[in-house]
Amino acid sequence: MTAESKPLVYLILGSAGSGRRELVADLIDGSREPGERTVVLISEGESASEADSRLPGLASWKWTGDAIRADWPRDSDRVFFVTDGRLDPVDQVEAFRDWMRTAGQTPARVLCVVDCGLASRNHPALLGWYEACVHFSDVVLLNRREGVENKWVSDFRAHFEKQFMPCLFENVRKGRVANPALVLSPEARRMSQVFDDETALVLPNGAEISLDSEDDDDAAAEGESNPEDPYFVRDAAGRRSRRIPDITRFMA
Repeated sequence: MTAESKPLVYLILGSAGSGRRELVADLIDGSREPGERTVVLISEGESASEADSRLPGLASWKWTGDAIRADWPRDSDRVFFVTDGRLDPVDQVEAFRDWMRTAGQTPARVLCVVDCGLASRNHPALLGWYEACVHFSDVVLLNRREGVENKWVSDFRAHFEKQFMPCLFENVRKGRVANPALVLSPEARRMSQVFDDETALVLPNGAEISLDSEDDDDAAAEGESNPEDPYFVRDAAGRRSRRIPDITRFMA
């Protein structure tokens, strides 16, 4: 990789114990190029997994309560950043965005791994938690479907498809995805715009204006701005306006 090139960075959302690291190992094995350097970042708060031995370039990151503390993996071709599956995913997405901006990077894709067993047993109490994850995701991987009725899985997908969510839904079979290249393709399909280029203003009609253009002053005068993500909005007390469940209440 040249000094000017940037690595492909993947953010992995999902609950602890949902099989995220097994899936990351499978995705890496199914798409690795000769000589490619891959780094996988795991939260210090996550328990060890049998899949860790299959993860190349394994390193850790630390959650400070409102920020991510981690060294940027230099000279890497691909980076997989696995969130802490017991912490608020919205807080971590916001901190990840800031961490990436500090490094001058943008994610190739955001993947969400759904533990269908956990989600189905605690439906609809956990639906809001998964709605937040899907909102930020390009691909949703439906894992741990053993013992879960097919109707529930279909209804779960339909819930988001009826909202015209642009992300892809893929079933996982025996810890593997059918097409790793499709899952990892660096094409944005997420609803959220939090990782979009800040140099563009999104207008009500969907058009974009570059902040580098001569129309900057006119756009600012008319009050046009890239709207804040609804999950990032806070009330006067500094709390998230959109509350999501604490997933640890539903985990062993």
